[in-house]
Amino acid sequence: PFSPIVGMYVGDEEAVDLEIIDEFIQKFGPAVLHIKKQRVIGVGAAGVEMYRNGRLCWLLIATKYKVYFFDVLQLGTWAFKNGLSMILESRHILKVIHDCRSIAGCLISQFGVKLANVFDTQVADVLCFRSETGGFLPDRLSTLEETLLVTNTCVCSPLCSSQEEQEVWYTRPCPAALLKPMGLSVIHLLPLRMQLMDDLMTDCLLLVDCYLNTSHYLPDEMEHASPVGHRRRIYDL
Repeated sequence: PFSPIVGMYVGDEEAVDLEIIDEFIQKFGPAVLHIKKQRVIGVGAAGVEMYRNGRLCWLLIATKYKVYFFDVLQLGTWAFKNGLSMILESRHILKVIHDCRSIAGCLISQFGVKLANVFDTQVADVLCFRSETGGFLPDRLSTLEETLLVTNTCVCSPLCSSQEEQEVWYTRPCPAALLKPMGLSVIHLLPLRMQLMDDLMTDCLLLVDCYLNTSHYLPDEMEHASPVGHRRRIYDL
């Protein structure tokens, strides 16, 4: 079994604990219990040709101050039967993922797990672009690294992408040089979600400002509108 890596700094002051979960007796149970208490988590994965029904090797789950590396090669199907499925399929825990397609495909085809309640940061990035450009769509989808850079969330290095590079995910113990990039690929998903949500709210806030700027000109109309709203609420009840 590997030892956890403690105190990876992701900002000027915040440190995040990284813990590798590769056995059930001591580590798995407490990790699952901690994750189940969260309302929002970041989720990532590493594997070989995941788009082509390949092999999921690592499942990464981030809370605010902790990143869990679930060694799927070591834990196998029992990891999902003993708690991970409940987390990933829960509609009470929001999963933040960048491009959920490969992870969702892997989970359903290899383990029968149907991912639910997902905030996809790639989709949100497209919506932000459309809002900023007056309805246009981007020429291509942004990678996680590009989205983090554009939103000024952080600078992050991409994970292995080529077939030859991906083979390293089978290596045990996992090379130490890969642990930090894997951790960074999920720990920044939580602040990225908040930044994207703020960007998506821009149009709404502009309209609210219009309301605030014009409300004092329409006292009579507002007085007439109030009883209508009151009657509507009573009718709905």
